[in-house]
Amino acid sequence: MTDTPDIKPVRRKSGWLNIVIDYGPMLAFFLAYRAFRPVASTSGVGDVVAVTKGTVVFIIATIAALIMSKWRLGRISPMLWLSSALVVFFGGMTVILHDATWVQIKPTVIYLASGLALLIGLWRGRALLKILLEDAFHGLDDEGWRLLSRNWGWFFLGLAVLNEVLRHIYNQANHNFDTWIAMKIYVFMPLSFLFTFAHMPMLLKHGLGQEEE
Repeated sequence: MTDTPDIKPVRRKSGWLNIVIDYGPMLAFFLAYRAFRPVASTSGVGDVVAVTKGTVVFIIATIAALIMSKWRLGRISPMLWLSSALVVFFGGMTVILHDATWVQIKPTVIYLASGLALLIGLWRGRALLKILLEDAFHGLDDEGWRLLSRNWGWFFLGLAVLNEVLRHIYNQANHNFDTWIAMKIYVFMPLSFLFTFAHMPMLLKHGLGQEEE
């Protein structure tokens, strides 16, 4: 997820740092929103201000994650570039228009684009996760990459649908941003972790780690 001739070898990702880079900005957004949101806000104005300020923190944290990835891991993955660009664009629209809809749509766009890219890549005979993740799954054979790309492709599309369903349900029910953002932390993140760990038997069967010393 380099090009110059005598480039330094890419450093292997450490698990905790990868998690911080991937999920830290979203957690920072959640904490900032909770900190800026007035207690017992009923007018909705407080929510909009909190969302706007939280989004500014989100954008700053996302840029910090890019810098950290380059500094500590030696590179920035294409997936991180894509998600960061979308955070800046949709976050910027949220701040400029003071409309939380933009930041809520951003995950749908990321999930939809990722899912379609993986499935279309498979249709064309390429397991794109092998290119995006490189040595994150060291030793995995081609069939393992194909299965992983297929499963994550459909999973991303499922998350896109789930995000839109929740966004419409909770916005129409009480126009409250709290429930949607809580679902991002307490539903989407655990689902992603569980889906990742559920693949371990399949990954090991297809050579994960077998080439490591």
